[in-house]
Amino acid sequence: MTTLPADAAGDYAECFAALADPTRVRLLHAVATSNGGLAVGDLAERLGISQSTCSHHVRKLASARFVHVSKVGTSTRVTVNEACCTGLPHMADVVMGVAGAVRPCCPDDVPGVTVRALTDADWPDVRRIYREGIDTGIATFETTVPASARLAAKWLPGHRWVAEIDGAVAGWTAVTPASGRDCYRGVGETSVYVASEHRGRGVGKALLRRQVTAADADGLWTLQTSVFTENRASLSLHHQAGYRTVGVRERIARRDGVWHDTVLLERRASVSSTAGEVLLAANVAR
Repeated sequence: MTTLPADAAGDYAECFAALADPTRVRLLHAVATSNGGLAVGDLAERLGISQSTCSHHVRKLASARFVHVSKVGTSTRVTVNEACCTGLPHMADVVMGVAGAVRPCCPDDVPGVTVRALTDADWPDVRRIYREGIDTGIATFETTVPASARLAAKWLPGHRWVAEIDGAVAGWTAVTPASGRDCYRGVGETSVYVASEHRGRGVGKALLRRQVTAADADGLWTLQTSVFTENRASLSLHHQAGYRTVGVRERIARRDGVWHDTVLLERRASVSSTAGEVLLAANVAR
């Protein structure tokens, strides 16, 4: 069992304390949802409070780094600190135990699990494991297993991996270009699935280690994925691999007639290179 470091707990408590007032919560929401920020006078009018009270709460939020304050002519303008849009959810994840206080690069190697490139012979096992994930009801919105040819066409070459335990395929991971637009050529969307009989044995950790290290080596600057809010095991796994919570997409889609929320996560590479741009651009052009 791990214990949250005292210095991290102190920093988090300071941030949470800044939000321990309904007016400040409303104020932060107003600023965050505005287009380019708001003047203090406009904020006060919108919230129905005096300008002096508004200024007091703005100072509290600025001290906790939730907002930036700047002078624009004769007025004071308040804008949201964009880093807090991801930092606040991450802090909540740490406190609730689904993320580490320090974002690692990736999990350590897992003894007994071998990760290698996917081959044509692996497709039956890959599709079987995909079916097991679908059957959990919290792994994907898919209800049928896509054909091998369809998966092969969309998955990025060089970023398709399977894990083996004692020679048996125990899981897989793959990266799909997130968009066909050139500006997103270094962004990939990831999937990871573990066979039911091998869950809890570190297969997911081993797969994500290979996934993120290969992505970094090829210069993919962002990996992203969406996880059902109910799938806490997957959320924890991705946080261990350096993914961070970007936000929650409420009622994003239905599965078997039931609306579900998903958590959008991303992992940013520390260094980008043109190699990833070439790989993704080539795959999009196929």
